Amino acid sequence: MQSQRPRNWILAAPVAAVIALLIVAVVRLGPGSARAKPADPTVSATVGSTPSGQPLPQGFVGVSFEYNWLHSYTGRNPKAVNPVLIALIHNLAPDKQTPILRIGGESTDATWWPIGKERTPPGVSYSLTPRWLRIVRALAGALKARMIMGVNLAADRPALAAAEARAFLSGIGRRYIEALEIGNEPDNYGIFPWYRTRNGRGRWVWSRPSNYSLSDFVAQFSRWRAALPSAPVTGPAFAELTWLSGLEQFFSAEPGLALATIHRYPLHGCLTDRSSAGYPSITNLLSDQASSGLAQEVAPYVAVAHEHGVKFRIDEMNSAAVASCLGRRGVSGTFASALWVLDTLFNLASAGVDGVNLHTLPTAAYELFTFKHPRRGWEAFVHPEYYGMLLFAQAFPPGAQLLPASVSPTGPLKVWATRGSDGTTRVVLINKDPSNGYEVQLQVPGWTATAQVQWLEAPNVSSTDDVTLGGQTFGNETRTGTLAGTLHTDSVTPAGDTYTITVPPASAALVTQ
Repeated sequence: MQSQRPRNWILAAPVAAVIALLIVAVVRLGPGSARAKPADPTVSATVGSTPSGQPLPQGFVGVSFEYNWLHSYTGRNPKAVNPVLIALIHNLAPDKQTPILRIGGESTDATWWPIGKERTPPGVSYSLTPRWLRIVRALAGALKARMIMGVNLAADRPALAAAEARAFLSGIGRRYIEALEIGNEPDNYGIFPWYRTRNGRGRWVWSRPSNYSLSDFVAQFSRWRAALPSAPVTGPAFAELTWLSGLEQFFSAEPGLALATIHRYPLHGCLTDRSSAGYPSITNLLSDQASSGLAQEVAPYVAVAHEHGVKFRIDEMNSAAVASCLGRRGVSGTFASALWVLDTLFNLASAGVDGVNLHTLPTAAYELFTFKHPRRGWEAFVHPEYYGMLLFAQAFPPGAQLLPASVSPTGPLKVWATRGSDGTTRVVLINKDPSNGYEVQLQVPGWTATAQVQWLEAPNVSSTDDVTLGGQTFGNETRTGTLAGTLHTDSVTPAGDTYTITVPPASAALVTQ
């Protein structure tokens, strides 16, 4: 669908007298479009020339699934795994990257691999099968992916976790296992109940006592790790920042970890206090606290991990969640989430994070894609957030590094820039203001020729569909997992070394030359 919002570029002449007499504008107008308001504020965006930070690793953007919901995405036939899902994941890791996928979440501690004639343990509601393993193997094989697989810690039985691990290594294959993640959010074991007795109608049961501590967890992690077959191991999979202050203790007790993992959600899906910064609203999702603030919170712990030679991955993240409140309708599934995730991924990369997995499941308001499987084949509705992930993958390819970028005055208009290993510079402009456009005066070292602008846009910040990227879209259904339509870019010619680009409310742009 063509955006109904304006796109204006003013090509400024070098002589003030000429500017006063003549303004040459290149304008793209869709049906019902209007020019940007004259009152749109002007900001200056400047890109530096010296790259900083580590080159972006392969598979930086991944997806996280739940054990018991995996079939909703893959199907139940290991010989015919959903090809649309495969294409959508490939989009996030193009150019023969190795995607990193994670299977875990709350279902980690509710899952087991049946052991002989033992009865299903209390708290376990999902049993793995050989067919399930073959499906994961087929998925990993089709994508040439590496899998982070959660193993049950809450059941308090190392032998159970060891049986799961052996099943993963043999049924999925060692070559596809990135790491085994021990437990899921153990820092909440003494806070949130694990299960309810009598088929969900009796008393609540916690997996650990209320005084369960970091030291208790570290000791148990060591026991589980010793019980597992030889394989890469990751953790601590914390949900809160409180226990992260003990990362030094954790790494000292567990040398040689394959990876450090944590989980982060900037907003709390269950909150009802609208005055709270964590309340799930579009305003809070688009705030700096939900993006740069999140990155600043984890940055010290990224540094600790790297000092120990361990990579740091947020292998479960999305907009809003706590306990059973998986996002918020009217917030998590809107176009605001696309702008949020785009800015947040850049902020996390800037903080040194080595990768991120966006969590998805069918019951969540933050689901990335929703599948149907009628007789004619798989169909997907792609939610707005995925578009933001896709633009990030295009703007920040593996091996690229961030370039310093600044905007003045600071505000809801964000600028990010990368330089690829091939020398290509890419600039991303993100307007997180739902009401106001910004006229951006952009300067990029070495740029003097006409640049191309590709837009990420939707009718408004609350839109749940009609999202386009470069004029292309997945539409209301995709049977291919690839963007449909003709790629559209707009040309902008500089005045001297300055490009003038008007970025409308709630939109983003990828600028290249």
